Amino acid sequence: MTDKNVPEPMADPIVLEDLFRQQGEAFRAMFTPLMPSGLGGAEALPTDPADLQHWAMSAAKLQKMWLDFSAEQAGHIEPVLNRFGDIGKWTQTFMAMAGQMPIAHAETQTKLWNESMALWSAVMGQFIAGAKPDAQVPALPRQDRRFADKRWHEQPAFALLHQTYLLLSERLQQMAAETKGLSPERKEQLRFATKVVTDALSPANFPLTNPVVIERTMETRGENLVKGVEHMLDDLRKGQLTHTDPQAFELGRNIAMTPGKVVFETPMFQLIQYTPTTSEVLEVPLVIFPPWINRFYILDLNPQKSFVRWAVEQGVSVFVVSWKSADASMADVVWDDYVRAQIEAIDHVRERLKVPAVHTIGYCVAGTTLAATLAVLARRGEADKVASTTFFTAQVDFEDAGELKNFVDEGQLKLLSSLATDGFLDGRYMAATFNALRGTDLIWNYVVNNYLLGQDYPAFDLLHWNGDTTNLPTKWHQSYLCDLYRDNRLVIPDAMIVDNTPIDLRRIATPCYIQAGREDHIAPAGSVWKLTRHISGPWRFVLAGSGHIAGVVNPPALGKYQYWLNPGDASSLAEFEAGATEHKGSWWPDWISWLDAQAPARVAAKGKRVPGGRGDRVIEDAPGRYVSMR
Repeated sequence: MTDKNVPEPMADPIVLEDLFRQQGEAFRAMFTPLMPSGLGGAEALPTDPADLQHWAMSAAKLQKMWLDFSAEQAGHIEPVLNRFGDIGKWTQTFMAMAGQMPIAHAETQTKLWNESMALWSAVMGQFIAGAKPDAQVPALPRQDRRFADKRWHEQPAFALLHQTYLLLSERLQQMAAETKGLSPERKEQLRFATKVVTDALSPANFPLTNPVVIERTMETRGENLVKGVEHMLDDLRKGQLTHTDPQAFELGRNIAMTPGKVVFETPMFQLIQYTPTTSEVLEVPLVIFPPWINRFYILDLNPQKSFVRWAVEQGVSVFVVSWKSADASMADVVWDDYVRAQIEAIDHVRERLKVPAVHTIGYCVAGTTLAATLAVLARRGEADKVASTTFFTAQVDFEDAGELKNFVDEGQLKLLSSLATDGFLDGRYMAATFNALRGTDLIWNYVVNNYLLGQDYPAFDLLHWNGDTTNLPTKWHQSYLCDLYRDNRLVIPDAMIVDNTPIDLRRIATPCYIQAGREDHIAPAGSVWKLTRHISGPWRFVLAGSGHIAGVVNPPALGKYQYWLNPGDASSLAEFEAGATEHKGSWWPDWISWLDAQAPARVAAKGKRVPGGRGDRVIEDAPGRYVSMR
C-alpha cells in the first residue's frame, strides 16, 4: 500500500540515459546501412575537440536541469501533466481490450506480413538500382502531415519507418472498429484508446526516430534538447502543456479589449455591458452566456476576431456574462445555480434598460443550460422575457455526443471525484481532457516542436485562451456528466427538476438560431442538430465550416471557411446536408439579419445604453476582475 504523503520517485537520469543509449544502438544497428553520413553514419560523429566539448556541455546541462528538478519536486505531490486524459490510462484501456482484436490471429498476421512486404518493396524500390524519388515529393503510398518534411521522404530508413508506422496504425484502428463482442460504448472506448496509443507511438515523437530532430540536434550540438527540456520541466512544474508564449498577451491590452463596463456582479458572475459605437441600437439588447469551462474572451480575442466588437458595430447593445472560476466558496454550486444565474442576468438587463425582453446566446455548456433556462421560464409562464435565442455548438440530446463520452464511465467518474479539492476540480484536468481529443494537434505537435526541436513558443491568442483554464464546481460537474452525458435525462420530459421546476424542452417556443460546426469534435454537428427535434418554436439551423472554436469565431473580414443553409423541412442532418446550399465566408451576417428580423425596432444609444455615463454607477472597466481569477 502506498503512502499518499510520500512523493512518487523521480526518474533516475542514469536510467533515462541508458534507455536512450539502448534505443540509439538499436536504431543504428537497423538503419545505419541505409542512411547517409549526414544523418547517423560514422562520419557524422563529432571528432573535433571543440565539438566534443560542446556536446559534453549540453549533456551536463541536461543532467543538472533534471537533478535540480528532482530535488525541487521532492516532497511535493503535484499532478504532473495531469492524470485525467493521461496517455498511460488509455494505454491500459487499449491493453485490457486488445485481446478482443484479431491481432494474433494467423489470418491477420499473414495479411499484415504480406502488406508489409509489399509496402517495403514499394518504398525501397525508390532507393535501389539507381531509382530515385522526385526531388520535391517522393511518391510514397501513405501521406500524413506529421511526416510532410522532405527528410522523412529522402532517406530510405525514415521513409520505411514512417510508412510502416502508418500501415500498422491504419490496421490497428481498423481492427478496433471491427472488433466483436463489445458493447457500443466499450467499442468506442477501444477505438479511441487505439487512436491515442498509435498517435503517441508515432516515430515523429521520439528524438532518435525523427530525422528532423536528429539533424537539428547535430546542428546545435544538443542545444535544442537543452532548451526543449527547459520547456518540458516548466510544463511539469505547472502541470499543464504550454502552447503559446505565456508573456505575449495581457487582458485588456491585446486581448479582451472591447471597451465596456462591469455593471453588475454576484458571487458567480460579472455582467459586462459594452460601449455602443453607433448612434442607434436595436431596442432589444443581447445577453451572451459563454461556457464557464473556459474564459469568456474567446468571443473577444482581438479587434479583428472579436464577435463582441463586431456585434456592437452592427448596432447591438451587447452584454456578456463573465463567470467566476470555481473555488472553495462554490463547493455547493449545482446546475440549478447556473440556471438561476442566467435568469438573474436576463432580469437585470431588462430592468437596467427598461425593456420587456432580451435576445440571448448560449455557447457550448452555457447553451445547454440556456435550453434548460428557457424550459423553466416557459413552465413558469415567463417565456416572453426572451425574444430569441442563439445556440453556439450546444447539445441537449447526448445520445451521440462524440468522443467526450469516452471519459464518462464509473472509473472516470471515480477518478474525477478523487481529483477534486475543496469542492472544485482544477481546470488543468479538463484542459488535459480536451487536448487528448486532438492529441496529434494539441499534444504531440508541441512535444516535437517545443521539447525535441527546442523551438520558441508562438504568440497565438487562440492558444493563449485555450490554456487559460477555469476551475469547475465538483457537484455541478459530476451531476452534469451523469445526468446528461451518461443518462441523457434532459430530453426526457420532466425527468429533471431545476430550481423546483420540471424541465420539458418541448415547451420552448422561443425563435432559435442553431449553429453547429461541421468538424466539431466536442459537440458533433449531428448531436447539435438534435436540438431541432426537441423544441416547438421556429428555428434556423446553420452548419458552419470548421470546428468548435473556429466554426464560431469566424469574422466576415477574414473571408475564411463557409456555411450551409437549407430552408426546407429536413428531418435529419444528413437530409439537411443533402439539400443545403453552400455560402462562402462567415455566417455572422446571416445571423445578424435573422436577429434584426426578430425585433427590428431601434432606439437612440443614450442613457444607460452607454455604460458609465452620467449618473450610471458601474463597478469597473471591462474585462473585469473575475476573468483573471484563478
